[in-house]
Amino acid sequence: MSETVEDYVCHMQVPSTSFATEYAGGHYAFCSAQCQERFLANPHLYVGFPGNKAPAQEGTEVIKRHRFTLLAPLDAIQAEQVKQALLEMMGMQEVSIEGDQIEIQYDLMKVTAEQIADKLALTGASLGGNWTDRLKLAFINSLEEIETNSRKVENKKGYHYPL
Repeated sequence: MSETVEDYVCHMQVPSTSFATEYAGGHYAFCSAQCQERFLANPHLYVGFPGNKAPAQEGTEVIKRHRFTLLAPLDAIQAEQVKQALLEMMGMQEVSIEGDQIEIQYDLMKVTAEQIADKLALTGASLGGNWTDRLKLAFINSLEEIETNSRKVENKKGYHYPL
């Protein structure tokens, strides 16, 4: 039987072999591929240095709200299925779908707009495909990356973790 450890992204207790990852000489495990992916993209949000906690260790939330246009309108049954699939993702807080409009609220510390768009595509409800929709999503992804990188933990004691 494997021991349980804390998922650094969502803080659930998980088996140490679940989505196991080695990083900077440490062993980490995650509840899902989503949490593992989020950690690997920005480990500095989740792993601090001795005497200097990472934002996730301090309980930081970064709440985002966006409205997108879907490629095609959804009927009530499809909208409910897509809503439930999105709400199963870590960090999703609210989902509202009306026709071809979807409004979402989520915690950037646990999920990104890019991960949400990928989940939508898996459900068959892709985001709009015209150039303005693609540009909007690219802009949001870029802003999220900038905001995430700005939360980097400062190494004040000479410790070094490769990023």
